[in-house]
Amino acid sequence: MRKIELLAPAKNLETGIAAINFGADAVYIGPEKFSARAAASNSLEDIEKLISHAHLYKAKVYATINTILYDNELEEAEKLITDLYNRGIDAVIIQDMGILEMNLPPVELHASTQTDNYDIERIKFLDRIGFPRIVLARELSLQQIKDIRKETKCELEFFIHGALCVSLSGRCYMSAASGGRSANRGQCAQPCRKNYTLTDADGKIISNSKYPLSLKDMNQTANLIDLIDAGIDSLKIEGRLKDIDYVKNVTAHYRKALDVILEGGTDIVKASSGKVYFDFSPDIMKTFNRGYTNYFMNGRTGSIGSSHTPKSLGKEIGKVAEIGNNWFRLKAIEKINNGDGLAFFDREKNVTGLKVNRAEDTKIFPLAMNGIYKDAAVYRNHDILFDKTLSASRTERKISILMELSETESWFKLTVTDEDNFIAWEEIEIAKEISNSDDNSQIKKQLAKLGGTIFTASDIKINTTENYFIPVSILNDLRRKVMGKLLETRITGYKIEPMTIDRTENPYPLKKVDYRHNISNHLAEKFYGRHGVEEIENSFETSASRITGPLMTTKLCLKYENNLCHKQNKTNKYIEPFYLTDGNLKYRVEFDCGNCFMLIFKE
Repeated sequence: MRKIELLAPAKNLETGIAAINFGADAVYIGPEKFSARAAASNSLEDIEKLISHAHLYKAKVYATINTILYDNELEEAEKLITDLYNRGIDAVIIQDMGILEMNLPPVELHASTQTDNYDIERIKFLDRIGFPRIVLARELSLQQIKDIRKETKCELEFFIHGALCVSLSGRCYMSAASGGRSANRGQCAQPCRKNYTLTDADGKIISNSKYPLSLKDMNQTANLIDLIDAGIDSLKIEGRLKDIDYVKNVTAHYRKALDVILEGGTDIVKASSGKVYFDFSPDIMKTFNRGYTNYFMNGRTGSIGSSHTPKSLGKEIGKVAEIGNNWFRLKAIEKINNGDGLAFFDREKNVTGLKVNRAEDTKIFPLAMNGIYKDAAVYRNHDILFDKTLSASRTERKISILMELSETESWFKLTVTDEDNFIAWEEIEIAKEISNSDDNSQIKKQLAKLGGTIFTASDIKINTTENYFIPVSILNDLRRKVMGKLLETRITGYKIEPMTIDRTENPYPLKKVDYRHNISNHLAEKFYGRHGVEEIENSFETSASRITGPLMTTKLCLKYENNLCHKQNKTNKYIEPFYLTDGNLKYRVEFDCGNCFMLIFKE
């Protein structure tokens, strides 16, 4: 049976535990250094605690060491990976190929999406040299994924939800070029979410959009079955900077959607154990989003931009029907509550927020009117009741067990078998006393009291010759002891298979590689040299003054977004190249129409 993994982000220990409890089969988390999200770092102690919790459910924990490394960091990175291995990490997600030249323990390594896993020849190379899993580029279409699956043997991981990097991952240098904060070093300043003016070569303004590089968020809910059928093994949620309520809501949404798919499948199963018992209905429209897109899953089919705002708008809930002195009436599709956060586009198309002080049915009294006007579309970006529901949720994840009480001449034996066939038992020797009851309901009632544990009894069998009376205190003690043994059996029974990537001489697809391969240390140079690369250009981060190539390679097309693609409009009145300016910096925009890419250069 093929295992399908739901992979969720963990900003910290608390969020990681929530992700597991709300249905993730695995989580990924950043250690204190060398993670592509430097603002979401965690101690080894906290990562070990998360590992212990996840492994109870046969769920996995992956550590992200997916920045490029400098020579003076190699020894520290090697030690960190070794420490993670010794604490039970299931895999380490990496970008820097120099790591493959280190003396590492037999820890599983995954090729991060930061290794630019878009080109099929690059992906085939990573598969041939032994990566057990490759995290694919977000920009791939369903057909491209199918083609990659046919050419590879490794597991394939793909993002299904969350914020989108406008650039091909690993190939954005705008942040490093403009302020010295490298995305490949975990320090991206998000220049793609800044305000730019788009002009042509003559200075004509092409668009009134204020944030032309800002994208909507990904949502592949409608494509889960297709992705699984195409060969994706791990479905990944973006968000290591997101808060715990985001992770709860989004993980729950996809857990429920996947469970429906798995129930109808014949050759696919969940990658971990336990059933999640939800006490709320997830709603991804009520969590952070800039509007949703399925990106290029079915080719270029519509706008992918969130060009009017890089902020979360939330869910559109109605229009303003009437304006008063300190209130407005909303023709809404949902009830508004005191404390809700609302947003609208003002007359200059800027996103403006409102805080609801008091709501009297459809009559809204905000803390300040902030220029709201009649007929304005209103969005709710903070649903206070939903947030309270998430915060107070008592959602639990339980492992199913079968309990069996049996007897011999002088003792009783309680045997427990869980859904993964882990078994534990305990015996007691007490005087046998016939019960006054004509059934064993009281014994079953006591044995079923598993609150506070990760287990739930799917069936309790009493295999005795008579209906016996067993004191409650003895039953409780028997149950506690056997459940303790079962828990310990699960902990000790979790095994991680040792895995190494052997050093080979499989030829790399190119003889010459430029700065976009992000080679910033001598071990990475050694790796590419061993695989036949004859000419190596150092990384942008170590050679910025000499780099003249593009700062960004992206599938976002500002021609297409502005209805100027030659396939859409044969009468383009603007002269290329286009330019993006933010007041201080100017970038040149060029178009590789043959490959459907846009390139951005520093001017």
